[in-house]
Amino acid sequence: MAPLLHTPLCDLLGAPLPVVQTGMGWVATPELVAAVSEAGAFGFLAAATIPPEEVEDAIVAIQAKTQRPFGVNFLMDAPGADVIIDAILRRGVRAAGYNRAPNAELIARLKEGGVVCMPTCGAVKHAVKAEKLGADAIVVQGGEGGGHTGSVPTSLLVSQCVDAVSVPIVAAGGFRDGRGLVAALSFGAAGVAMGTRFLLTKESPVPQVTTDRYLQAGVEDVRVTTEIDGLPQRVVVNELVHELESKGPLGRLLFAVRNGLAFRKATGASLPELLRSALAMQKNERLTRSQVLMAANAPMLAKTAMTDGDPVAGYLPSGSVAGVIDDRPSCAELVASIRDEAERTLKELSQLLPQA
Repeated sequence: MAPLLHTPLCDLLGAPLPVVQTGMGWVATPELVAAVSEAGAFGFLAAATIPPEEVEDAIVAIQAKTQRPFGVNFLMDAPGADVIIDAILRRGVRAAGYNRAPNAELIARLKEGGVVCMPTCGAVKHAVKAEKLGADAIVVQGGEGGGHTGSVPTSLLVSQCVDAVSVPIVAAGGFRDGRGLVAALSFGAAGVAMGTRFLLTKESPVPQVTTDRYLQAGVEDVRVTTEIDGLPQRVVVNELVHELESKGPLGRLLFAVRNGLAFRKATGASLPELLRSALAMQKNERLTRSQVLMAANAPMLAKTAMTDGDPVAGYLPSGSVAGVIDDRPSCAELVASIRDEAERTLKELSQLLPQA
């Protein structure tokens, strides 16, 4: 598709363009993933918000819509991770994405099955550890990224990780177009990963009433809060964020307990399974007890906005780029525009080089 943009990531994933759609919970559905991969980028199914026993059906649904490769993103410390891996291996899925609490045994199973392992990291030390555990490529998300995020800007973090590991780095956080892709390549990355930009496409399942809130947001409306689940999250500020920031500790705790019970019902997980997952999260991410209890907030509040169509009572995880996005193209239109703009930008930059 774009020989000027062919990188090692293209060979690894079997995608013509080095652009990855992230596995956003409730958003990265079979329809979106298939549309992204069919357009020439690489889509990831969000399995963390699907009951594990239903993930294989979702994989089959994608394969019915496209013959191009795609990946599945899940949490290794969540109940049913082994069931999801079984489905990935049975169905010949190209790549597996993961982040929280990487499990060496599960990663070994994936690698033995020929699955590309592509975790997401937000710090140099985590990238180094991911490579040691067997990562084939690493998505590195800087502070501009949506959802859980750190404070180091993408440009600095990506450059640091490129120097620290030998596997391809995929830059995430602040990307939406071809110029951004070229910028990431100049940092040493082998491609980019985008969430918010693909959330705002025609194939995204997010209701119009919710996407309107994203499209109406300015850069100043997208900021980091710790009130969703106790960890820093970049969001489009809305009524829910203002309400949570005004609640006392007890009010936030009761709110989280209700969401935890709702998440148990939605995923079919048992209380012992959720407890084991919470303990693993506390150990691996060094969370306080209150942060562990609040962790159930994020998935259910995201569902309220992304599936139920209530952007007032739900939360809106978002990269900084939401503040500069004002359209909702199809995935094919978006990927084509990224390719064309990136090639045009590279050619324009080449004019700055001395002519032979």
